[in-house]
Amino acid sequence: MRALQHPDVANIPLSAVLNALADPVRLRIVAELARSGGIACQQFDVPVSMSTLSHHLKVLREAGVLRVTPQGSYRTHELRQEEMERRFPGVLESITRAAGAREVLGGSRRPST
Repeated sequence: MRALQHPDVANIPLSAVLNALADPVRLRIVAELARSGGIACQQFDVPVSMSTLSHHLKVLREAGVLRVTPQGSYRTHELRQEEMERRFPGVLESITRAAGAREVLGGSRRPST
């Protein structure tokens, strides 16, 4: 399995992050990751083909939103929440809360209903 490149979050503009999160499928992926902490590619619950899912995951990775880690024969995807929080404080937490993530990043607080 080839290693994937992850951009330095310090070099990513906010517009790239927001553009990546503007798609409803990618927003759903991020909300799932916020709830779970890490998901293997085949475990995402999204209404798209595997090739389309791979594209969405690539867009999120290239925007610095998630990290992909090889785990034997599969890859685990997780949010780069600490790095994103340092670069864009509150942005990822606000977006995942608005997207319906059950647990807010960085704690066990629940979003208000």
